[in-house]
Amino acid sequence: MAAESGFRALRAVEKSEGFFVTEIQEMPFDSLPDHDVLIKVHYSSLNFKDALSAHGHRGVTRKFPHTPGIDAAGIVVESRSGAFTAGDEVLVTGYDLGMNTPGGFGEYIRVPSEWVIRKPARHDLRYYMVLGTAGLTAGLSVERLATTVRPEDGQILVTGATGGVGSIAVALLAKLGYEAVALTSKVDHSDMLVRLGAHRIVDRSYVEDLPDNKALYKETWAGVVDTVGGTLFSKAMKAIHHSGAATTCGMVAGTEVSTTIFPFILRGISVFGIDSVEISRSRKEHIWHLFDNEWALTNLDSLSHDISLEELPAAIEKIHMGKMLGRMVLKHIL
Repeated sequence: MAAESGFRALRAVEKSEGFFVTEIQEMPFDSLPDHDVLIKVHYSSLNFKDALSAHGHRGVTRKFPHTPGIDAAGIVVESRSGAFTAGDEVLVTGYDLGMNTPGGFGEYIRVPSEWVIRKPARHDLRYYMVLGTAGLTAGLSVERLATTVRPEDGQILVTGATGGVGSIAVALLAKLGYEAVALTSKVDHSDMLVRLGAHRIVDRSYVEDLPDNKALYKETWAGVVDTVGGTLFSKAMKAIHHSGAATTCGMVAGTEVSTTIFPFILRGISVFGIDSVEISRSRKEHIWHLFDNEWALTNLDSLSHDISLEELPAAIEKIHMGKMLGRMVLKHIL
């Protein structure tokens, strides 16, 4: 057992019906579920889903009080599984972590061994939490897009480009030789996107203001990496070149998609849905090893900021209001 008698965690607490606050609480180890791997968390990261959980969204988390944090990177303390031993550096993302299982906003987690991935060799734990679920999702999106669209085919539009998934997608596309066009409402932060490798920055209104009554727009993009959903995705999809493709993974701008059949039967485009939560461990390992090797990103410093547990509540409010830039990394080890 860990030497400490307990550990700190940021908890989402329902003070009265429908009214939620976050509190840093001292938690006993027996509050963790009876899974087979105990991990001391060194780093976590802040995602939109964590903000939803912290605000009491029952579609994410059913029971409260609860410890959010869908990402965690740390050191194995105890293991009842032969796959891991004390001292192993590991990553956990997705599955039920931070949703209904206490997550990375606690200094310790206890999870099934099937959720745990051994950290690849070249990069440290923090690097993988700068990426986190956002990076995993961006990697899955770009890899899937690359099965259909090559760099020489034309520019790739990235929606929500200053967010976690979008910003990492911009950096990865540039790394792989694509011209990434960053679509954002935060054009005053273009310097960050340029440092990540964006070929061009476009105000969100460029797509939003396209007429609603057209089934197709001028062929503009070879592909789209969509991170927001809603009207932006619906319109961006209508401007994809013949035989191009789009990936979609988010819904912060809406869950409804409005289109006709014409982009599919007149231009032959493909649309790929991206899930990074319930995919197999082997698939996650594949993406992490790419990020450790040929996809290694060396320009993430301007994208990421370390925060403490005490600073986390303010960051949660910021991402919930759509004002977050890049990636916030929760650093438990000071």
